[in-house]
Amino acid sequence: MAVFSGKSKQHILADGGTQSWRLVPRHAAKHEYVVCCRSGISWAEGPEARGTAFLVGRIGGIIKATDPDAPERFLILMSEYAEVDVPGAWRGWRNPVKYTTLEELGIDFSTLMFQPMPVVDQPTSSSSPRRTHADNAPLSLTIAQAKLALATHYGVAEECVEITIRG
Repeated sequence: MAVFSGKSKQHILADGGTQSWRLVPRHAAKHEYVVCCRSGISWAEGPEARGTAFLVGRIGGIIKATDPDAPERFLILMSEYAEVDVPGAWRGWRNPVKYTTLEELGIDFSTLMFQPMPVVDQPTSSSSPRRTHADNAPLSLTIAQAKLALATHYGVAEECVEITIRG
């Protein structure tokens, strides 16, 4: 899948992934990778030309963003990433989230050099989970975020997920 992002590579890495996207979690969960393509929005943070793919992330999970201004938006967590430079990868699709393939975007998987996501001590926004050194897994999730992530992973409705905490 691909997203049309105004955020810089550094911002995305600091957030642990790319956010705040309106998407269908069960559709997004079918994809192994998310490709960030540069938006031409006036506040865009990166130096890349509009439409250029600049980052490929292996999807590590999809959780609801906790930003109160974006209640129906999601954070696509990345477990690892590779930098790319593919001008024209974004072909003017109407919506900023496109369910597609690396091949359709002109990205050759065999050339990708994945790196682990950096450890984040202090997230850059309230919707960013803290990450651990060992496995890059989110350290802090709400019950609602965990239920959504599990429901998406297993392809069931959120209401079908029950979480019990024993202490």
